[in-house]
Amino acid sequence: MRFLIVSVVCFLNFSYVTAADSRPNIVLIMADDLGFSDLGCYGAEIETPNLDQLASQGVRFNQFYNTAKCHSSRICLLTGLYMFQAGNQAMDRGVTLAEVLKPAGYYTMMVGKWHLDGQPTERGFDRYFGHLSGATNFFTGDETFRLNGKPFVVPKEGFYTTDAKTDYALKFLDEAKEEEKPFLLYVAYNAPHYPLHVKESDFRKYEGRYDVGWDKIRARRLQKQKKLGILPEETKLSPRPGGVSAWKDLPEKQRDWESERMAAYAGMVDCLDQNIGRLMKRLSDSGLADNTLVMFCSDNGACPFERTRGKEFRPWDPKSYWTYDVGWAHVGNTPFRWYKQNQHEGGITSPMIVSGPGVKMKPGSVTDQPAHLIDFMATCVDLAKADYPTSYAGRTITPVQGRSLTPIFAGEVREPHPWLYFQFSNNRALRQGDLKAVSVKGRPWELYDLAVDRSELNDLATSRPDDLEALKNRWHEVAQDTEQAPMNLRRPVGALGKQSKKQKNKN
Repeated sequence: MRFLIVSVVCFLNFSYVTAADSRPNIVLIMADDLGFSDLGCYGAEIETPNLDQLASQGVRFNQFYNTAKCHSSRICLLTGLYMFQAGNQAMDRGVTLAEVLKPAGYYTMMVGKWHLDGQPTERGFDRYFGHLSGATNFFTGDETFRLNGKPFVVPKEGFYTTDAKTDYALKFLDEAKEEEKPFLLYVAYNAPHYPLHVKESDFRKYEGRYDVGWDKIRARRLQKQKKLGILPEETKLSPRPGGVSAWKDLPEKQRDWESERMAAYAGMVDCLDQNIGRLMKRLSDSGLADNTLVMFCSDNGACPFERTRGKEFRPWDPKSYWTYDVGWAHVGNTPFRWYKQNQHEGGITSPMIVSGPGVKMKPGSVTDQPAHLIDFMATCVDLAKADYPTSYAGRTITPVQGRSLTPIFAGEVREPHPWLYFQFSNNRALRQGDLKAVSVKGRPWELYDLAVDRSELNDLATSRPDDLEALKNRWHEVAQDTEQAPMNLRRPVGALGKQSKKQKNKN
C-alpha cells in the first residue's frame, strides 16, 4: 500500500518573462523556537506591531503544523517532503524551493540559519548570508558564517545576528530589483532561540513586565486568543506541568530570575518584529510590496530546555548564555501541552501569517484549515508556475508530499491532507481528519478529537479503541512505506515505552 501524496499543481509549460512578469515575489520568514502564542496577534503581551499589521492585512492560521524540531522543519519547508523522504539533512532525495524556482526564472536569496548539509549556494540560492550552524552567539557569531559561499568574518563590534541578517536581506532585495525578475527570499532568523542574547534597550522595555508570573500571563494570553478569534470560547488551558511551581510559591529570588529571563526572551521577539518591519518598509519603498506574498511561521514550539550558564552576566553581554525552561515554554505554547521535540500541539503548532497578492480572504481573517510546512513547495510551484522535477542533478526526486495553500488564500475550502504524519525520536503522532493519535517519549498512545479538544485534555484511547488502533496502524504503515522513521521506532512499543520485539500489537 502506497501513501505518497502527489499534489495536484498546475505544471505548465510557461514562457518566462522578466520586466513584465506578473508572478508574485515570495518572502518566506521562519522564526526559531517561537511559541504559538508569542506574537501580539496570537495572544501575547509582547509588542509585535509589524507582524500584527501583516496579520490585519492578511490571514492567520490556527492549525498550522511544523515538525517540533529545527532541522526537520527546515527540510519540510525547503523540499515539500517529510524529513526522511527528502534524505534527511543531505536532502538528496529532494529539491529545494530555490532549485525549483530558479529554473522558472526566479532570483533566489536566503539569509539566516541553515542547519543542514552543505550550504545554500550549493542548493540553488543565488545569494546567501548567515550561519550554517543550528545556533550561534548573537553578538560574536561563529566560524560557520558565510557570505555567498565564502567564509564571513564577523565584526568584533556592533554586530547582532538578527540585525545583520536583515541588513543583508535588504542588500539582496536591492539586487533583486535590479535583476528585474520575480524573486524568492527565504529569511531564517535564529531568534528567539537560545542563548537569550538581547540588546539592552530591548531588555529594558520588558524589565519588570513579567513580575506577575507565568500563571497570570498564560491566563491572559488565552483570553486574548479568544477575543482575537484565534481559538474558540470553549478552549481550556492545559494544566501547569508537574515540577513547575505555582508562581506564588516560588522564592522571591527565583521569581526575580524567572522574570528577567522572560524579559530577555520578549526583547528578542520584539527585535525580531522590528527587523521584519525593516523588511516590509524596504518592500514598500521599492515599490515591490503590492506584488510580494509574505509568509511567516516558526520551526517548532517553545523550547523547555534549561541550559543556562554565565548567569552572572547580563543578557547583552556576549559571555552570557541564558535560556528559559518549562515554566515559560508552557506560556509560549498557550494553551497547548508539551513543547519543542514533542508531537502534542504545543510542540508542532506554529503561528502562520500570510499577506499579499492572492490572499482574498477578509483582511484579518483566521482560518482553521489544517496545513503543514510541507505545503510550501506545492504553494510556491503553484505561484511561480514552475515545474517540480522527477529527477535533478542525476538524482531521482521523491514526489512532492504537500498540497498548495493557494485555495485557502483565496477563501476556498481546500481538499485536506488524508493524514499528517509526525515523528521526532520516540515522540510520534498522526492526524487524520480531526482525530489525532499521539505518543510522547515512547509512552502508550493517546487519542484526541481536535475539533472539540485542541488542548488535548480528554484522552479517548479507552473509549474509542477502534479509532486509536486505526490511527496507530496508519502511523506504522506510513513510517514503513515512506521511510519516515528509523527501524527501531517502527517496531511495537511496550506499555512502559521500551521497544519490544515480542509484543504483537502495535503501540
